[in-house]
Amino acid sequence: MNADELKAFQDRLIERRRELIDEGDFLIEPSKRDAVAKLDEDEAPHTENAQVIASRRNRERAREIAGIEKALRRIELEPDEYGLCQECDEEIGQKRLELMPWVEFCVSCQSKIDDPQKNYRRRHAADYL
Repeated sequence: MNADELKAFQDRLIERRRELIDEGDFLIEPSKRDAVAKLDEDEAPHTENAQVIASRRNRERAREIAGIEKALRRIELEPDEYGLCQECDEEIGQKRLELMPWVEFCVSCQSKIDDPQKNYRRRHAADYL
């Protein structure tokens, strides 16, 4: 990756980090507005669902910011390593980097990390002969 491409990715990462920080956390509405008020049983499932969604979005946002910080450090400290898979040292696809410039793994290695059960070899009847 040449210096201009590296600078372009660095700028995109910095911009995305700024967007995420400016966006702030998603608000998690309390189940009850008043400590002594009775919980509305009809509204409770909707409130709980909204809380779960907001919490999940906040975790994803924090995970993305951490990935961006890590990628920016990699660009600063080890510019030759940026864009290479941290597992197999192969280049991460250009389109993948354009979509998610903070990724650390190529598609193949990421799928192994996400679902290690898929990596087993399926047995066929001929395997036992």
